Amino acid sequence: MTDCPEQEAAVITLYALQNCSHCKDTKIFLQQRGIAFKTVYVDMLVGAERNDTMRLLRSINPSVSFPTLQVDNETIVGFKPNLIQAALQACSNRPV
Repeated sequence: MTDCPEQEAAVITLYALQNCSHCKDTKIFLQQRGIAFKTVYVDMLVGAERNDTMRLLRSINPSVSFPTLQVDNETIVGFKPNLIQAALQACSNRPV
């Protein structure tokens, strides 16, 4: 599991596509729990920003499938509520 110091907020990033139903489900899951997170809509990026993001995604999720959720150093691919909840419980998550 993730190593999350209690004094620091977890860094949570959702890599998603705008028309992806599982991405929307993941976003709603986090929002309903009051979790602070950043959403990156990969399909809306262009140029160097898109290339850099795709390179990062390939390093954490070689299949580059969506949604890809990063909770600190843990990566969860797909909408998997049980895994997401476990990762969140392993970290203190205060708004950034």
